Amino acid sequence: MNLPELEKAFQKNFAQRGELGASVSVWCKGVETVSLAHGWCERERERVWTARTLVPFYSTTKGLAAATLLTVLEERGMTPEDEVCGVWPGFPVKGATFGQLMSHRLGLAALDMPASIWDHDEVIAAVERQPPNWPRGTGHGYHPRVLGFIQDEIVRRLAGKTLGMLWREKIAGPLGLDVWIGLPESEFHRVACLYPGKQDQSDLENGFYRELHLPGSLVKRSFFSPRGMHSVREMNYPRAWQAGFPAMGGVGTATGVAKFYQAACGAIPFFSSELRGWMGAVRTSGHDKVLQTHTAFTCGFQCDPVDGFGRKERHHYGLSRRAFGHPGAGGSHAFGDPEAGISFAYVMNQMELSPLPKEKCLDMVKAIYVM
Repeated sequence: MNLPELEKAFQKNFAQRGELGASVSVWCKGVETVSLAHGWCERERERVWTARTLVPFYSTTKGLAAATLLTVLEERGMTPEDEVCGVWPGFPVKGATFGQLMSHRLGLAALDMPASIWDHDEVIAAVERQPPNWPRGTGHGYHPRVLGFIQDEIVRRLAGKTLGMLWREKIAGPLGLDVWIGLPESEFHRVACLYPGKQDQSDLENGFYRELHLPGSLVKRSFFSPRGMHSVREMNYPRAWQAGFPAMGGVGTATGVAKFYQAACGAIPFFSSELRGWMGAVRTSGHDKVLQTHTAFTCGFQCDPVDGFGRKERHHYGLSRRAFGHPGAGGSHAFGDPEAGISFAYVMNQMELSPLPKEKCLDMVKAIYVM
């Protein structure tokens, strides 16, 4: 690990890339080896950003939510090969397994029936009436928002509690993680303010953003259903922090998220080997109908897709083909590498426009693997 190069990349984000406040944490074989924090919690520079600063990290939440659902399944003697309808008879895709659901293969990325993100029951009613967005067995597409409600409903049916409650009870609490899916009021004072990224004309040339602005496109419908919580400004209110949205509502520190991935990759004994296998085994890869690029998914986590020769097409998750994690809109990112015993997390409050990691964190990921 090249620590000077990692620190240099971290500082470059502030000097040249407009970063406002951010933290990075790297763990190796059970020990936090890097913890950097710098900047401000708001543009007015009233609160200094520290390693204990909490910040919403959007879809980085998905990995934490996946681990929670998998934990509940394992405790009940179930596996990803079991059918969702066995728990939820009204689920719209008959014969579909938990593994197919969590690897974004069922075509439930967008809802046709209007539903408010603030009304769980309304969203679930819309899910039950939703025909798949594409024919079953014809590929996969990222489910940016709806997947969280589906996973939450499954956990509620199995355990009688919300997914956010089970995350705290089964994983975050026992591991001592400063990370919530449903933030308690006692922690509100620690949350940094988020700021949206700026779009320019070049963004509209990108296939993803071109489709995102196309009325009626699958991409646009996937990111705008259920309705509500479409602006970054809305994520700066306690209502959003408390809601506990499993697809996008996580709030925490880089240290907490990176420590979770130490457990997920086995460097900290916590999850069973079987459950870690569910987290890390690739279940689908290829062209993503929603993200408009190649992606690969395990049960709820992303990993780097590989080409026909088995070579990684990109290195969002380091060098190992076994590494897995999940990014968040705007620039947050986290993963674990079981081969090296390394985990990484980056969180920040000045967002950029990208659904996948960019240079702000990828330069630091590269430094982890350069001697």
